[in-house]
Amino acid sequence: MRRWLRSKVEAVYEHVLRSEITETPTHVAVIQDGNRRYAREHGKDPSDGHRAGADTTEQLLEWCDELGIEEVTLYTFSTENFKRPEDEQQELFDLIARKLREFADSDRVHEAEVQIRALGETEKLPERVQEAIAYATAQTESYDNLQLNIALAYGGRAELLSATQNIASRVAREELNPEAIDVDTVEKALGPSAQREVDLIIRSGGDERTSNFLPWQANGNEAAVYFSTPYWPAFRKIDFLRCLRTYGHRERNWRQTRARRARSIITAIGSRTSSETTTTFERFRDSLPNTDQEREGSEATEIETAD
Repeated sequence: MRRWLRSKVEAVYEHVLRSEITETPTHVAVIQDGNRRYAREHGKDPSDGHRAGADTTEQLLEWCDELGIEEVTLYTFSTENFKRPEDEQQELFDLIARKLREFADSDRVHEAEVQIRALGETEKLPERVQEAIAYATAQTESYDNLQLNIALAYGGRAELLSATQNIASRVAREELNPEAIDVDTVEKALGPSAQREVDLIIRSGGDERTSNFLPWQANGNEAAVYFSTPYWPAFRKIDFLRCLRTYGHRERNWRQTRARRARSIITAIGSRTSSETTTTFERFRDSLPNTDQEREGSEATEIETAD
């Protein structure tokens, strides 16, 4: 009875959350933390926690497809994870290889047209994992509805260091003029990476840090970050919707701030306003509350009269 009542309450709450989501991100990156702690609190082995977490990951992909999210990046195995006990690593590698093949053969993956790619120093992984990566990539390479990036043997610092070394080598060989280095140069040097800038990073498990995850793609885009309390195996759809609701509120506030700043400049200097400021205001003016839009209209009239 209690379980039935809880499911009904969660269904209602899910509906409320859906109605409060004003905007969904294009690219969500997830740090799936808490598998081992979940297992420990339930008296199980770490491998049991990782398997339970893998089930949550499958559900996450369904939620993202349902909500129209175009790209998802999962922090599955970091370079720091190589420091874990050898037996735990091998169990993780077995699970990753199996899940990659299951995903690649899944009807849901093909129906949703999910393209699977791996990010990171995958050459450091066991052969069975590399073969599974190649299989999943080949099975889904023609799809483009949902991009799924699996970060394996990944570290953001190592990624940036490798890109820097690549650029420095090109400069040393006089293949690249230092003055010509720009954002596009760096992104090409990063190698296989996410296709879109990260809009939202979610970390489960309660820790409030981003753990060297996609620093170029996320920080450069000022990505929103949501720290969720539940361990990853216990992460529910309502937790995901809370993340999206917070992201929507942040985006709305950001747009309103941009519009208000541009309006203040226009109000202060009138016809001498730069075209960039005017364009910014026109782009974001619809995000302002109705009272602000009415105020903006009256101020515009005053400016025209003064001119």
